[in-house]
Amino acid sequence: MMNSNRLCYACDLKDDPKLIAEYKKYHKSIWPEIQQSIVDAGILNMEIYLCENRLFMIMDVAEHFDSEIKQKMDNDNPKVQEWENLMWNYQQALPKADKNEKWILLECIFRLGYKVL
Repeated sequence: MMNSNRLCYACDLKDDPKLIAEYKKYHKSIWPEIQQSIVDAGILNMEIYLCENRLFMIMDVAEHFDSEIKQKMDNDNPKVQEWENLMWNYQQALPKADKNEKWILLECIFRLGYKVL
């Protein structure tokens, strides 16, 4: 079995039920190019959860995964940029986010049965 690491992120959606419904609809069938870019970056599993307008994303990534390389791959991929621009119509930054920052890496403070890294 391949070694992996878990990364968790948060992002907000605009607090509008219609926009949230549209966002959920897009994620029921993401574009194939987006799915491929996720896999190509070394992301083994990805889940996104929603509570009101707060998104929570869990990513299990290969040991060699590098978020800076993933960011560069995304920046160089026109289809990913098209998707990100479309999703930004629904998303809004968390209050602590830097300019143009969407997803904020969360700190793991508790894990049952496993040592917190």
